[in-house]
Amino acid sequence: MFHLFKNLLYSMDPEKIHELTLDFCQKGKAIPGFQKTMRSLFAFEDHRLQVHIGNLCFPNPVCLAAGFDKDAIAIDIMQSLGFGAIEVGTVTPKPQPGNPKPRLFRLKEDKAIINHMGFNNIGIDKLIDHLKKASRKVPIGINIGKNKSTPLDRAVDDYLSGIEKAWNHADYITLNVSSPNTPELRKLQVKEQLEGLLRAIGEKKTQLAEKTHLQKQIWLKIDPDLDERELKSIVDLALDFQVDALIVANTSLNRSCLKNQYTHLSGGLSGKPIFNLSNEVLRKIYLYSEGKIPLVGVGGIFNAEDCLQKIMRGASLVQLYTGLIFEGPMVVKHIKKGLKTKLEHEGLGNIKEKLGVLV
Repeated sequence: MFHLFKNLLYSMDPEKIHELTLDFCQKGKAIPGFQKTMRSLFAFEDHRLQVHIGNLCFPNPVCLAAGFDKDAIAIDIMQSLGFGAIEVGTVTPKPQPGNPKPRLFRLKEDKAIINHMGFNNIGIDKLIDHLKKASRKVPIGINIGKNKSTPLDRAVDDYLSGIEKAWNHADYITLNVSSPNTPELRKLQVKEQLEGLLRAIGEKKTQLAEKTHLQKQIWLKIDPDLDERELKSIVDLALDFQVDALIVANTSLNRSCLKNQYTHLSGGLSGKPIFNLSNEVLRKIYLYSEGKIPLVGVGGIFNAEDCLQKIMRGASLVQLYTGLIFEGPMVVKHIKKGLKTKLEHEGLGNIKEKLGVLV
């Protein structure tokens, strides 16, 4: 069905289509029987695909990346598609409009997207109001960042505020220090900056756990354009400060695989062109960490084989967004069925048996 409307959808402005999709998700859940129909259409689970990270259980490894549902208004419908987890955001302490439009570009020939959104969101207080109204069938993560107006030397304050507000409502909290669309944000990945941030976050995590008697995971999302020295530094700090998982990786500034007419566009690149790049970063981090940190593979996942390539390079989970845009809502079910077929063919009892076999 999606492919029948694909050409029509692609003739429209990509950000407008995204807004209409979210509006449909928000209104659709109020239609009697709609979510039940969605669940029956997209239903497919298999116990062999179940994944555990710490105290969290994921029914399958195929998760929705942050960026699709920035304001937590589509959780119910996205769960109906069969995702193993939903990550909302990126959200900031105060609402902000993001960068000027146009800021979202669909690259059909490359099966890619360039976005220069700039953390446009309604602010964490309103996001949590939406989250309280959503059903909770799979783990829900909140991806947090700093406001554009917050100077780099005060960035820690924004992350601490975000964690404190998200603590009672998220199953895990992701620190986004790697978007290329907020000035200087990626500097938070530099050793001195990241060490200060993770130390402060660790102290806040201990305080909140003692106060609420709740244990929440802290994940860190990094970019794919880091060199080996920077990657090793991040792994060392993640181990030292007991980061619960690393998301590998955010969008890229690399344009080497694109056609010339796209090289001038500002923003982060996602989709097929960064598949190999993100896979190599994933493999290196799994190797550097000796498998001691759970990894979440992101970048260019369109089918079961793509997903499996991430898992075999060390990813316990994967996240997708661009693949959903190009392949449509059935992509999640198709990936899960493909993984099940692979396990049956090889006589394996769980998807974790494929973890890191190519490293």
